[in-house]
Amino acid sequence: MRVDVRAVSWGVGGRRIVDGVSLTCEPGTVTGLLGPNGSGKTSLLHVLSGLRAPAEGAVLVDGRDLHAMDARTRARRVALVEQHASTDLDLSVREVVELGRIPHRGRWPAGAAEGGEAIEAAMRIGRVAELAGRRWQTLSGGERQRAQLARALAQEPATLILDEPTNHLDLGHQLDFMRTVRGLGLTTIAALHDLDLAAAFCDRLVVLNAGRVVAQGPAADVLTSQLVADVYGVTAHVERHHRADRLHVVWER
Repeated sequence: MRVDVRAVSWGVGGRRIVDGVSLTCEPGTVTGLLGPNGSGKTSLLHVLSGLRAPAEGAVLVDGRDLHAMDARTRARRVALVEQHASTDLDLSVREVVELGRIPHRGRWPAGAAEGGEAIEAAMRIGRVAELAGRRWQTLSGGERQRAQLARALAQEPATLILDEPTNHLDLGHQLDFMRTVRGLGLTTIAALHDLDLAAAFCDRLVVLNAGRVVAQGPAADVLTSQLVADVYGVTAHVERHHRADRLHVVWER
């Protein structure tokens, strides 16, 4: 699914948090959304997922206005994995994943005959099948993130929106998570803090600062020492690692 973001703005209290953002995500690509804290990444993702309506501009999915769709239609096209997912309900992992089937049937809980195969596949891809009976409140941060990915995949979306998906994961699970995402073949937009991960796994990077796009394109064109200095205020060297053959950011103390 192709995603076109056309001059989208959003704000609160008279302050623009997302300011005239335009970008295009081709079908099946992974786009990394970068920027310092407060740059508008999460707010933009909420607009792209339909949680918030833009004050100006439009989000088009395969040429259709995302915000003109009803909620169920939108949820069958776009799934969001937020950074901090929580619930006070006493749910098992399987019940959390079953929530992803609501856009297809309009009710919960799910029955085995209604989307059961999609639920099992989502848990397998998210690597939480062995956690199916565990209660949500007993899960670690990383396990919750994997369960939320499985819930999103149970929606069977064409576009996946991820807000800091590796935030609660150790290095090995970060790599495993990003490899899984890359292998899905979905149009994916992911807010990331780790510049090395973004360079390694994203087809394109979009950099926000103060709500505006300051750079976008392939990682090799976008991720430069000057950009890191200008956007993050950090003196760093961006170079191609001689063994891994990918961009690597080395910062100075």
